[in-house]
Amino acid sequence: MQALPAAIFFVALLFIPESPRYLVSKKREEKARTVLTSLFGTHVADSKLKEIRDSFSVDHRPRLSDIMKPGGGVRPIVWAGILLAVFQQLVGINVIFYYGATLWQLAGFTEDQSLQINIVSGAVSIAACFITIAVIDRIGRKPLLLIGSAGMAATLFAMVYAFANGTLDAAGNLQLSSEMGWVALIAANLYVIFFNVSWGPVMWVMLGEMFPNQIRGSALAVAGFAQWFANYLIAQSFPIMAAKLGLAVSYSFYAVSAVISFFLVQKFIHETKGKELEEMQG
Repeated sequence: MQALPAAIFFVALLFIPESPRYLVSKKREEKARTVLTSLFGTHVADSKLKEIRDSFSVDHRPRLSDIMKPGGGVRPIVWAGILLAVFQQLVGINVIFYYGATLWQLAGFTEDQSLQINIVSGAVSIAACFITIAVIDRIGRKPLLLIGSAGMAATLFAMVYAFANGTLDAAGNLQLSSEMGWVALIAANLYVIFFNVSWGPVMWVMLGEMFPNQIRGSALAVAGFAQWFANYLIAQSFPIMAAKLGLAVSYSFYAVSAVISFFLVQKFIHETKGKELEEMQG
């Protein structure tokens, strides 16, 4: 079953054109013009090609060291990208997806109930992404991130409240009352919705738009590495945190991370809605 979407993805990739900005950076301008013409028509393609060419002509061909400032240190725009990538994971979303069944069993649900809850969370996350597709170019990227941070913080603290009001059975397992179980369940699915209308897809949109041409490839690669490394740390740490500290304390960490992410976005992230990639500065 997992091989099927991989095979479809492989076939689909054969029909995806190369990025015209990448082609210009490699001095393959005729190929870039062909791609732009297929997207925008001949007249617009020529003007777009000039804009892209001008954005690369100010310096040298892109290289990994471009993410560093002339005087040393990583460029602030790259730090902003890393911030987005890391906090997307620090809010704990993949704990729901990787350990959903285990999480709900720890919270007192049966194995069958836990698996059903996990399936519902997956379906909810997919549906939420369609909402993002519909509104991202109307509302903007930064407002969606702020809405997501606030919503995730509220729902995560609701889960903390439910877990904190549970009791332990003779074996030391958490037991939630019927009311607290529903609070945790509803809060968890609202959390998934808030994540997938904001930080889930919008983080990747921002990373693709926020960097200037000269550093886009390298900066996106570094931010992607940071995202997956943070993903690894969260995935490895949750079982230990849940066993040693309990679910209430573990989810308090994710909730506090969501609160911090709100203020970091407010201060360091700039809106990219309606801006050409060649307009990005860094």
